[in-house]
Amino acid sequence: MRKGIMTLSAAILAAALMAGSAIAEETDTCLSYLTGQTVSTEIGRQRPIAMMFNNIYDAIPQYGIENCGVVYEAPVEGYITRLMGIMEDYQGADRIGSVRSCRNYFIYFAREFNSIYCHYGQAVYAEPILNLPTTNNLSGLSDIGEIVYYRSDDRVSPHNVFTNYQMIQDGIDAMGYSREYAPLYTGHYQFAPEGESVTPEGGQDALVVMPGYTYNHARFDYNPDDGLYYRSQYGGAQVDGNTGNQLAYKNIILQYCSWEDFDENGYLNIDPVSGGAGKFITNGKAIDITWEKENYNPDSELYCTIDSQLSHVDVHADDFNVTRYYDANGNQITLNPGKTWVCIILDSDADRIVISDDPTISSDVIDY
Repeated sequence: MRKGIMTLSAAILAAALMAGSAIAEETDTCLSYLTGQTVSTEIGRQRPIAMMFNNIYDAIPQYGIENCGVVYEAPVEGYITRLMGIMEDYQGADRIGSVRSCRNYFIYFAREFNSIYCHYGQAVYAEPILNLPTTNNLSGLSDIGEIVYYRSDDRVSPHNVFTNYQMIQDGIDAMGYSREYAPLYTGHYQFAPEGESVTPEGGQDALVVMPGYTYNHARFDYNPDDGLYYRSQYGGAQVDGNTGNQLAYKNIILQYCSWEDFDENGYLNIDPVSGGAGKFITNGKAIDITWEKENYNPDSELYCTIDSQLSHVDVHADDFNVTRYYDANGNQITLNPGKTWVCIILDSDADRIVISDDPTISSDVIDY
């Protein structure tokens, strides 16, 4: 009788261990807030970084940009574009950069992802926001600059600033920043379930997307075989210097923003707060969208003020709320799981955008 009890107890114990193992396995993975894809919990619930990438011709290729789940591209002075990559899985990127300076509007985008913002230098108009205690950033011009960044000898300054995973971790430790998402953070995008595919209804064919940037002549070409948009600029494929792979994205968002000049030096005051129009492109289709800040209250707590000769900008707490995107029926758009590229478009330049069903169309159709 005792032997039977012992055998039963052993069976119960084994079942409990198996159940515990199953629970552990279930919690070992999660859906990434950046891509909507299954990743390890260690990666997907690690607070991401937002890295400023140089994007002028002398600074390509970028290194580590393929590790970014989301990339923002926005104009800076002289209509050059700068890139900001949001990345959570970058342990294997031995070299990340080249790293470039901050503009005030990029901080808003970075904070929407609850990320730690990484930059080397900044425009004066960004300083009030960078100095907020709620803005976690790793600045190359601060006391921790030499901990986080280094200059390589294979490029000329200022295009030779780089970093890597361990240096970023050392910087996070030095600043005492949390590596975990804020408790109430639930993600930026609404994704379709993995294994399902969403094609926007009533959209125009979008085999080629050219956002109309005059300096780098950026374009995306759709590959129906894998459902990805392949990125080119400066007349050739845009690749990651670490891997040699051409950058490819499942979703593209064109976000039109109002703007003005901060001063006569061409620094742009792009409005990332007030909402506007845009386009959403995925699976070979493009639709019109609108964007706005979630639960936005323009009278929320005043954080700081940016002043210049021509502009006065009050920065409020709700300015950093997550941006949501909506279709023509007012429904939040659903992205397909995968990487996303967001093009910030000056609203006065929206008519320069080309979305075509002709895969052979030349970039020359845009009057650069």
